Amino acid sequence: MMPKTVKATLPEGLDDFLNEAGWAGAEVEPLPGDASFRRYFRVRNGGFSAIMMDSPPPQEDPRPFLHVGRWLSEKGLRAPLIYAERAERGLVLLEDFGNDRMRDWLDLHPAEEPAVYARAIAALVALHAHPPGPFEPYDLATYQREAALFVEWYCPGMSLAVDEAGWHDAWDAVLTPMLARQQPGVTVLRDYHAENIMLLGGPAANGNGGPAASAGEQGLIDFQDALVGHRAYDLVSLLQDARRDVSPALEQAMLELYCTSTDPGPDFLADYARLGAQRNAKIVGIFARLWRRDGKPRYLALIPRVWEALERDLAHPALAPVAAWFVANMPQELRERRGGEVE
Repeated sequence: MMPKTVKATLPEGLDDFLNEAGWAGAEVEPLPGDASFRRYFRVRNGGFSAIMMDSPPPQEDPRPFLHVGRWLSEKGLRAPLIYAERAERGLVLLEDFGNDRMRDWLDLHPAEEPAVYARAIAALVALHAHPPGPFEPYDLATYQREAALFVEWYCPGMSLAVDEAGWHDAWDAVLTPMLARQQPGVTVLRDYHAENIMLLGGPAANGNGGPAASAGEQGLIDFQDALVGHRAYDLVSLLQDARRDVSPALEQAMLELYCTSTDPGPDFLADYARLGAQRNAKIVGIFARLWRRDGKPRYLALIPRVWEALERDLAHPALAPVAAWFVANMPQELRERRGGEVE
C-alpha cells in the first residue's frame, strides 16, 4: 500500500522501504529542510511516529550519519535510534525526538536560557569524557580548506581583490600553535548549535521549572560530519551561533561552566578564539556560496551576526596575524556594516 503524503514528492522507493520496515500505509509529512540536499519527513502509523531521512545519492551519503550515530549511542549520548536503513538509496528511518528543538523552545521560554544552555554544556562534557571516536582528524589542511571559503566565495561576492596567499599564511601562523593541544583530541560534532539540539526531558525535569542540565536528556542530530579535533570547536558552534543571538554574558558564563567542569588548560580561551574566528570566517563563506552558487539568499541575513562574533574573536591577541590581514584587506566601512551585502 502506498504511504499517504501531504503535498510532497516522495523519495524513489519509499513505499518498498516503509513496507519492509513494517510501516506500510503510514502517513508521511514533510518537515523543513536545511542547507543540504537532505530532506526529512515525519512518518506516522497509528500511535507511533518516526523520522525518515532522505539523503539522495550522489549528493548525499547516509553512511557517515549511521556510523557516528551508532558510536554516540554506544557511549550513552542520545543520538536517534535507527529503525531501518537502505543506505544505498539514502533512506533511513529514525527515532522521532519530537518538536522541542532548542532554538524554538527558547523562543517560547526565554527565561530558561541559562538552564537550557547548561544542559547543552553538560552534553559536551559527557562527550569529551570519552576517548575520541573512529573518525578522521580535524587537521591543519581541513582548517585551511574551510577558512579558504571566505576568500573563495565571500570576497568575490563583494568585488574585493584580496591577498589569498597572505590569508593562508595568517591562518598557518594562528592555528599551528594549537594543533598539539588537540591531541589525542575529542569527537567534534561540528554543527552543535540550537537548531541541531532537541530537548527530550521536558519542563520541570530539574524540579525548578526548567529542563535539567543533563546529558542524558540532550538529543543530538546532524552529526554526520564528525571529526577528531579540539574540545573548543563545538563550544564555539554552540556559543557563537550563526542562527541565534547568544549574549556575550551568556557565552562567558557557559565557557566558565565548561572550564570548571573539565579543566581544559591555560591556553583554552585563546584556542576558543582561534577556532571561533576560523569557524565564523568559514560560515560567512558558506553563506555567500549558498547564495551565489545555490540560489539560497536567506542565509545572507545571518552574516552580520556571524561577523560580529568574528570581530570579537579577532580582538584576541592569538589572532594577531589574521587581524592584520583584515586591516590590510577589508575596508573599515565594510567591517562596520558587519559584512555588508553580498552581490
